[in-house]
Parts: sequence; structure tokens; C-alpha cells
Amino acid sequence: MRQFLIVGHDAPTTPGFSLDDLAGGAGRLDVLCRCVNSAFFLSHSIRDDVRVHLVLGDEFTVRFEGSDLHRLNPDERSTAALIRTALEHREDAIGHMPAESTPGVSIRQMGFEATLEDVAGDATVVELHEDGDPVADVEPPTNPLFVLSDHHDFTEREASLLADAADERVRLGPEVLHADHAITVAHNYLDTDGYTTY
Repeated sequence: MRQFLIVGHDAPTTPGFSLDDLAGGAGRLDVLCRCVNSAFFLSHSIRDDVRVHLVLGDEFTVRFEGSDLHRLNPDERSTAALIRTALEHREDAIGHMPAESTPGVSIRQMGFEATLEDVAGDATVVELHEDGDPVADVEPPTNPLFVLSDHHDFTEREASLLADAADERVRLGPEVLHADHAITVAHNYLDTDGYTTY
């Protein structure tokens, strides 16, 4: 299982946002939608061995489960609609118990710390960082959890929690990438068994 945890610092936590203004009025939800699409889409199929956790405003986590996903289309607007539908079910999520909003999409009342703790237990936590080890020098983990931030850096608290939880700290290349591009590169790294098999 490949997992991606993406923190949306300005992301909405209520469903009252417009699908026509994802980059402005919806707190750069467009960034998170591109991350979801990069995590799941291949040319003519969807990766079913992937799970994505979107932490919204450190209040809720929306989980996408590749093996159960329906209605995911390769455009930001329809992905944002799935997130908005999940937020419409936020009151049904009791404590850390999830509420499923559409097939393969659920919401939990969990912020970054609780989500990281919940999903890190059976995964190799990989922090993507510009000062990390070159990813080509790191053996690809079997069950990786890549942790990324949106267009903001991690807060000091988030960085501290991640540093404590991380099994690996890697960089994907000489340049700092957008989060959705980093996900694509991470997939290629895993698909090729560390750039050794094509």
C-alpha cells in the first residue's frame, strides 16, 4: 500500500465553498485536488493500491481509498466536489470514527497529529524535504507513507511531529517541486524499484 498524507493549511472545513474559485475562496483547495489526481490516475486506469489522507485546517481528514473509489475524474472541480460532499458529512464523523460520503471517500474528525499517528503505525514514514537524502540512494520501502504540505511550509509543530515519526527523510531531486509533482516522482521511484527497473 502506498499512502500520501497532504496537509492543507488554508483548506476549508465546511462545505460552503464555491467549486468555481478553488484557488482563492477555497483556500488553495486546487493544490490538494491536484495531489489526489496525481496519486491515483494512470493513463487509462486508477491505482487501487493507494490511499490519500487530506488534512483540512487541522480539523478534519478526508481519506480516499483507491480500491473503493468511484466518481473520481481527472479534473480539479470534480475532485473538489467529492471533498465538499465529504465535508457535508462531517457531523456524522463521531470522534475518530469515519463517515463515508461516497464510495472510497470518508471523513474523520482528526487533525495532523492524530492522522499521522493513526496511519504511521504500519507504514514507513517518508518525509519529503529539500535537505533530505537523495531518494535514489534510499531503498524503496514496501509500505511507504509520504508526508507533504500544500503551498505552505510545515508549521514548527508539524515539522517536529514529522521529524519524530519519520523513518526516512529524502529529497526527490535538486529542485523543490510542487506537491502534486512530487507525488508523481515518488510513484515513479516506487514503480521502477528505485530507478532500477523499467
